[in-house]
Amino acid sequence: MQTRQHYINSIYLQREVVLDTYSAGTLPTVLLLVNDGQELAGLLPPLSPAVLVAGIHAGKHRRAEYGTAGVLDHQGQGAQAESYTRFIIRELLPFLQQQYPDMRIERRAFAGFSLGGLSALDIAWHYPDLFQLAGVFSGALWWRSKPLGDGYRDDKDRIMHQLIRAGSYHSGQQFFFECGTADETADRNHNGVIDSIDDTRDLIKELLLKGYKADKDIFYLEIPGGRHDVATWKTAMDIFLQLPFFY
Repeated sequence: MQTRQHYINSIYLQREVVLDTYSAGTLPTVLLLVNDGQELAGLLPPLSPAVLVAGIHAGKHRRAEYGTAGVLDHQGQGAQAESYTRFIIRELLPFLQQQYPDMRIERRAFAGFSLGGLSALDIAWHYPDLFQLAGVFSGALWWRSKPLGDGYRDDKDRIMHQLIRAGSYHSGQQFFFECGTADETADRNHNGVIDSIDDTRDLIKELLLKGYKADKDIFYLEIPGGRHDVATWKTAMDIFLQLPFFY
């Protein structure tokens, strides 16, 4: 596997972004962007020659850059998510085409872990013409507009769920979600299911209501004993990269 490190001086983020690329061939047709790319070195399995992976290192303002573009959480986090989206669309994608001029990308995917998974989903959801697949590993889908208590309601206050509810079906777009049963211990509605699993299952329900089909458009992986850690995400990544709809 060939690995290269790149540096992008981003106008939108006002910082230097470190980018690691991984490939096993010279003419990839699938591009996978991954948030928190600093974790990828020990996480990726051997790649198909068809895939180019670009791991975007998180900056020190990760909780500002990751989130839902234009919609802050109740603590004001995600204030730079719109700028991060512009960086991805207007700087990163053109940079990769410049660095790999011979690639003929037919399919793009965007994935991430935890808060990076939320960010990847938000960008893919809003740019279905650019990203045909979103991969969400232990996604921070609890992202909410109100704090718990104070009249908080799952059906109204989870931001990504509301964005999907207000959006439209995008033909050809597909989704991968992973949760570990030991991702966390929090269970805010006391139903015996941890929040990360509840939030992911509920978001899948919103996608189904939009017209996406289980197994055809949506793949959900629940790992018994899986944790909120790189070891679990490595297991999930092995499965993600082997899915028939990845290619």
